[in-house]
Amino acid sequence: MTLQRYARSTRLPVPAEEAFAWLARPGAFERLNPPFEPATVLSRTGGIEDGARVVLRAGPLGAVWEVEHRGFVPGRRFTDVMRRGPFARWEHVHRVDPDGDAACVHADEIAWALPCGALVHPFAAPLVRRRLDRMFAYRHRVFAEDLAMHARARAAGVGPLRVLVTGATGLVGGALVPALTTGGHTVLRLTRAPRAPGDVGWDPAAGTLDRAALEGVDAVVHLAGENVAGARWSDAHRARVRDSRVRGTRLLAGALAGLARPPRVLVSASASGIYGDRGEETLDESAPPGSGFLAEVGRAWEEATAPAAAAGIRVVHLRIGVVLTPAGGALARLLLPFRLGLGGPLGHGRQWWPWIAMDDLVGAIHHALVREELCGPVHAVAPGAVRNAEFARVLGRVLRRPALAPAPAFALRAALGPMADEMLLAGQRMVPARLLATGYPFRTPDLEDALRHVLGAPGARA
Repeated sequence: MTLQRYARSTRLPVPAEEAFAWLARPGAFERLNPPFEPATVLSRTGGIEDGARVVLRAGPLGAVWEVEHRGFVPGRRFTDVMRRGPFARWEHVHRVDPDGDAACVHADEIAWALPCGALVHPFAAPLVRRRLDRMFAYRHRVFAEDLAMHARARAAGVGPLRVLVTGATGLVGGALVPALTTGGHTVLRLTRAPRAPGDVGWDPAAGTLDRAALEGVDAVVHLAGENVAGARWSDAHRARVRDSRVRGTRLLAGALAGLARPPRVLVSASASGIYGDRGEETLDESAPPGSGFLAEVGRAWEEATAPAAAAGIRVVHLRIGVVLTPAGGALARLLLPFRLGLGGPLGHGRQWWPWIAMDDLVGAIHHALVREELCGPVHAVAPGAVRNAEFARVLGRVLRRPALAPAPAFALRAALGPMADEMLLAGQRMVPARLLATGYPFRTPDLEDALRHVLGAPGARA
């Protein structure tokens, strides 16, 4: 058995105790789980103390791992030891060492050995090392940026919050919840099927909600809604899209307004589609809505929060652009044709695409929660909107594939119907004026860096 070692360390401008507390809180594994190497927790017993165990499914073949925590030293270190899995040996030491009173060094050290020893080592070991490099570059960057995000909030006098989240298991909610819990916030999930502690029941279609469970909530993030692109735009699907947003928002806003102590803030999702197709017009948050199905839904969605605003709750309408993550959404759908060398612009490619990386969307939501001066429309988009053709060129370059095969507008319309015009061929040149004016520090304002980060491609900023 040939034992291999891998290590990565990063100096962090926070005390060791603060960094270790982040690692020990619920959601740390999920928050550090790279979207390009996803792992699913199947079961978990305990936290990170000695004897606690995690069973997960990971890797391209869906291998099952059983990991036991050992070597726990409070505030300093713990070790993951593989009891069952695809390696002959795997031990991962998580270490946080003080570097003065206000800084520390975060280190990951892995000892591993492949099965079959010398037979596969010359071929597989370099592949494993490259994958570890990708994964831990991502993990260290997210860890450092999240710690900085929470430190800014504390410096502004914002302590731990009790946050209610709808759509907590969705694409955005699945990234947001662990970012909040690792920062010391308590998260309640508003769900149709409450099962776990902290779940609160509701049924927007039936108009029911457990109002008593909402008392004592400091903030609400409302993300729930039918997937707009989940089916062709039949009349029934359009109705589901609209009703899931308007009815759910109206029910939630009314319940919050009626509480004895309403929350201080409601951050309610909206979307770039509220502007319709705006050509070359530059849009800040003062721009009026446009026309079309998505614009009509967006207006009604935002108007449904009126009861909360009337009750004195600060309401933020987060108008979200194209969210970049391989876990779902537009980027996930584009990856296969681009990786096959069949990618390219959509239609003429001149339409503006307002995009935002998932970690910046999480950061923007957190920023909206803690910055009292933010209310009304807020653009959750990166500072540099690009035309669709440029987006295709950059994605092709990141994937090392040509991006010269355009998808003609007539073919998109034949395949998708009216959805193609409003979601793929329409453009909005949005600028995040309010995020910038309130000092939000974008993590990935550059498209190429954002794509390399979320895809684990070489060349991402460390």
